[in-house]
Amino acid sequence: MTDRWALAPAEEGGVDVAPLGPDGLPAGPVRREPDLAEAVRSRPGVTRWVWRSTTEVYPRLLATGVRVERAYDIEAAETLLLGHEGRYGEPRAAAAALARLRGGPVPPDPPQRQAEPGAQPSLFEPQSVPLPLADLLAVYAEQQRRTGATAHPDRMRLLTAAESAGMLVAAEMNHAGLPWRADVHRAVLHDLLGERYAGGGEPRRLAELADEVSAAFGRRVRPDLPADVVKAFAQAGIKVSSTRRWELESVDHPAVEPLIEYKKLYRIRVAHGWSWLQDWVRDGRFRPEFHAGGTVTGRWVTNGGGALQIPKVIRRAAVADPGWRLVVADADQMEPRVLAAISRDPGLMEVAGRETDLYQAVSDRAFSGDRAQAKLAVLGAVYGQTSGDGLKNLAALRRRFPKAVAYVDEAARAGEEGRLVRTWLGRTCPPAARTTDDAVEEAGIPPAEEDRASDARPWAPGYASTDARARGRFARNFVVQGSAADWALLLLAALRRTLGGMAAELVFFQHDEVIVHCPEAEAATVVEAIRQAAELAGRLTFGRTPVQFPFTTAVVECYADAK
Repeated sequence: MTDRWALAPAEEGGVDVAPLGPDGLPAGPVRREPDLAEAVRSRPGVTRWVWRSTTEVYPRLLATGVRVERAYDIEAAETLLLGHEGRYGEPRAAAAALARLRGGPVPPDPPQRQAEPGAQPSLFEPQSVPLPLADLLAVYAEQQRRTGATAHPDRMRLLTAAESAGMLVAAEMNHAGLPWRADVHRAVLHDLLGERYAGGGEPRRLAELADEVSAAFGRRVRPDLPADVVKAFAQAGIKVSSTRRWELESVDHPAVEPLIEYKKLYRIRVAHGWSWLQDWVRDGRFRPEFHAGGTVTGRWVTNGGGALQIPKVIRRAAVADPGWRLVVADADQMEPRVLAAISRDPGLMEVAGRETDLYQAVSDRAFSGDRAQAKLAVLGAVYGQTSGDGLKNLAALRRRFPKAVAYVDEAARAGEEGRLVRTWLGRTCPPAARTTDDAVEEAGIPPAEEDRASDARPWAPGYASTDARARGRFARNFVVQGSAADWALLLLAALRRTLGGMAAELVFFQHDEVIVHCPEAEAATVVEAIRQAAELAGRLTFGRTPVQFPFTTAVVECYADAK
């Protein structure tokens, strides 16, 4: 029996399945099975399933206790291939891929479903029209041909496999949920915000701070309304363009301290307060909806719940089950280590080949032991800090690590000229028309330091003086951040495979941090599994280099205690 099968839900009900040969073509007849879960469960020898979309199929399998070893997600692959071909943004659905293959009109992608807090899927919720298995396999075969036509087919195949594995991990994390103590969360909110007043008014502490702000200005001011605050400062003879913390901290006025505290607590109340707890925590688990590859760089996003911006104080509510532990692992200085691997700079690879402080090692070589200056220089090279001290630091870095700086400089030039820029495995930066505000914001790329003062939104796009400059900074960062995202996918895939025979489960991931929930007796094994997965991911992603990807790992009962 072949170890690779394809499946497609049938429009009339049930599911069609067929074995595939090494060439990806059907190696036997299509069979109609009445039940999706049983169709998969009855074929334990299948190690890879080919299907349209993991988000369509896998949650239904997980709900019945069925897991798969590997999968090939056709729509995830289509997204990667379209990007590689310079067609990012074209419809990615299997139906669109089929239309392109047959030369017909290409239908738009269906609108993305928005997660509704606390809502359960409706039995009558409309579903997309299933694509017949024969059509799905035609798209799959064409994708194999297109992958083979890329400059580095083996890398592209690895990237596609990693993206598909990420889709499985995301679905499993959505199913598992992060352990969450609602009683602890409520206690934290009470300690921070005080009692809630009837009628939906502000909690006691926010009301007190609002009174302090008003008293400082000598009139009633709404601290939750930026325009009101800016106006109050103007009436006091102080010009501010926003209520951003970095701008307020430069102002000498008695309203600043309570205003900053108000804003911090207000943000907690709105983003992770009592309503959030009611909406997003069910059965002792926080269940956001993780999406692998949700940004152009490959970094993950969540569809609601704010899972990737949980304040440390709120993390106190993330508590392991009795007898279990949270293994929280943070990749150490991931971006500069990735830059060393992709640039093949001998000097930077040497310092990144140690499980020690990379910034200190760089400072010893190029900045007379000044670690802070070395860190600014390395991050400036990645993020495009090229004026003032940034320019001086970059020059020192270029003298000591010329290939590393040249690598990101060339990516920036390519971006400015509108050329395609790729990660090490082949994930592709969108063309010029897409690498402006939206793409920069999705990627989480901050503006250069010198642009802060002129931008009322200092950590959002809109900072570039020209589109070419924005594209260059995006591309410079893309080759590093995107390659880091590719590495992280392979880390997750390797870790998932190791944990497969254990009670431990992956429950959280963001960029450079992973959390595993496991019985206390398995914690040491999980720590070692993470170390080995990082090593394997580095070797698979970048080939054999001396670069190490160490983790700082904590075994804790409470997430907030990890760091």
